Amino acid sequence: MKHILIIDDHTEIRENIAEILTLGGYRTTTAENGKKGVELALQNRPDLVVCDIMMPELDGYGVLHLLRKNPETEHIPFIFLTAKVERSDFRKGMEMGADDFITKPFDDIELLNAIEIRLKKQDILHQKYTHGEEGVKELLQDLQESGMIRLDPSNFETVHFSKRQLVYAEGKRPKYLYYLKSGKVKAYRLHEDGKEYITNLYSADDYFGYIALLENGSYEDNAEVLEDAELALIPKEDFVQAVYHDMTIAGKFIRLISQNVKEKEDRLLHLAYDSLRKRVAKALVDIHHKFNGEEVPCPLDIPREDIAQYVGTATESLIRTLSDFKSEKLIEIKDGKIRITDLAKLANLLY
Repeated sequence: MKHILIIDDHTEIRENIAEILTLGGYRTTTAENGKKGVELALQNRPDLVVCDIMMPELDGYGVLHLLRKNPETEHIPFIFLTAKVERSDFRKGMEMGADDFITKPFDDIELLNAIEIRLKKQDILHQKYTHGEEGVKELLQDLQESGMIRLDPSNFETVHFSKRQLVYAEGKRPKYLYYLKSGKVKAYRLHEDGKEYITNLYSADDYFGYIALLENGSYEDNAEVLEDAELALIPKEDFVQAVYHDMTIAGKFIRLISQNVKEKEDRLLHLAYDSLRKRVAKALVDIHHKFNGEEVPCPLDIPREDIAQYVGTATESLIRTLSDFKSEKLIEIKDGKIRITDLAKLANLLY
């Protein structure tokens, strides 16, 4: 049961809010002034604070200032109650770290909705997401489902891309966040000798192209369709505004992206120092997880040339290694498609 601290010097309002929240399934504590409210918050850290602005002894701004200064309470969601909101008051509160303003008089549903949204946000920000791009996808989906951002792909233009069609090119300025509704897409970079190196693979429900948007720079890679795809085009302005509207969300987003960068650096180290067998094995496992998840292995429907570019080797070398894996019964090859038969052994190949 979530614990809500209510700080208001008006007894009737304070008790009314407490009754509403108790009926809504919350545990409540009340304080009749700001000083008492800070003491209670420090004694028994609440999950959220609802606080009036104009109060004796210590006003709402003072309460917020003290709670944000203390490491134990600095991240507690904070909702201001006020009889009226001047633009300067609103700006001051938001700059100090308030999460929301509710103007008196308010109805029960408005209060409950505001609290529910802020608690959902807190849960999302404290949730440990999968590292890298999978975590970014999970975060965006959770934010969308919670109503904290409005980037539902179904509300944006959907475009069909054919196999081998370029989605975007290195050096170009980004215009969209891409959401892959169906199909497969690869991201790759070109070496100065013209060889491709695949940096990432995307499947249905993946978002991509967001790093260039957040950096306000140009694309550092190319994106090409591997299998006929349907892409939702989310305009740059909508995405950037949704993320940077709340800096705590932006911070979470950026931390996940930084983990993704570290994963790519680790992958480059493996490419540099692992044996070809281990590199091919890891590539097959990565592609399996990307396109099949934890389901029963399905044939990997991806050209040998693309696997070779993902591994960073010649296609002929890849084919010889696949032949070895087949003889060791790690994979099967039928109709030109690869099916992994021993995923665990392939993932833990020693040499």
